[in-house]
Amino acid sequence: MTSHTPEQLRALYHRWSELWRGDFTHAADILDPDFVVHQARPNGSDSEAVTGPERLLPEIEQTMAAFGDITITVDLGPIVDGDLISARWTMSATYTGGIPQASAPVGTKISFSGNDILRVREGRFVEYWTCTDILDGLSQLGAISGPNGPAHH
Repeated sequence: MTSHTPEQLRALYHRWSELWRGDFTHAADILDPDFVVHQARPNGSDSEAVTGPERLLPEIEQTMAAFGDITITVDLGPIVDGDLISARWTMSATYTGGIPQASAPVGTKISFSGNDILRVREGRFVEYWTCTDILDGLSQLGAISGPNGPAHH
């Protein structure tokens, strides 16, 4: 295993954040071909069934298709511990449509947060654990009942 300095890993996380802003230029450089996502899926599908950039990039594209004016801020971190890097982030965006059951009008501003933990090997991300408060985002779109009341259909 190649050792990386905390500064190198923080720079790598910055490039990770660029992916989520739609810049896929360095995807092959920072995502290992065997990159694995560990994620609870709302539909019960296996998040580990597909690996590599092919697993992650379509998910980012889906996010970008439903939202515009995306900003992602890192609220805490990135925190480095050995070959692990973690951060808490907040995504703010404008809904552009296309989410089933969403009753919010196009143009609705939303914001939700999540946590990332990534494992690095030889300068690339090889594993990704994520916990995103997607329920908060969906409740803001009126797609599910949430802390601000029932979904409106």
